[in-house]
Amino acid sequence: MTDEAGPWLVVGLGNPGREYAGNRHNVGFMVAELLAGRVGGRFGRHKRAVAEVAEGRLGFGGPKLVLMKPLTYMNLSGGPVVALAQFHKIPPGRVIAVHDELDIPYGQLRVKCGGGEGGHNGLRSMSKSLGTKDYVRVRFGIGRPPGRQDPADYVLSDFSSVERKELEFLVDRAADVVESVVTKGVEPTQNLYHGA
Repeated sequence: MTDEAGPWLVVGLGNPGREYAGNRHNVGFMVAELLAGRVGGRFGRHKRAVAEVAEGRLGFGGPKLVLMKPLTYMNLSGGPVVALAQFHKIPPGRVIAVHDELDIPYGQLRVKCGGGEGGHNGLRSMSKSLGTKDYVRVRFGIGRPPGRQDPADYVLSDFSSVERKELEFLVDRAADVVESVVTKGVEPTQNLYHGA
């Protein structure tokens, strides 16, 4: 894929505020921050969208990435996503949401285009605001809560000390997956990463 079709919008889903920074629900923010470093972008407040935004290119003259962290809470992420997509004239097919996924074991990454939201409030808000479910999702497995812990409490708690040993590597790998979607496409990325 070349850059002729315009930029890609990468949405790191999470909640704003220092108290949420290390939560499982904020892994999308972590991936977006790593990608910003890779493309030489720096996050700053956007004038049209309630979000922090960074921009840069993948490699020399490569595809342009518009990276965003919505500054609304998770269940209201769709408004800033649509505002930024309209500002940059980016169609839903070139929007990538990076999010935590309860239905995938910790450490596994999955890519898909479209489909249901699996009860994820950030995705639900995006689908409603975009008017379609046909955008790419990079799903970062966080596994199910132990015992009878409420899933809502689980996603808003920090990664365990055992999980944190691998977290940096996994966030790095998730950023690789995003880059692969942009440069190779969804299906080749699935073939590359779903077996791992």
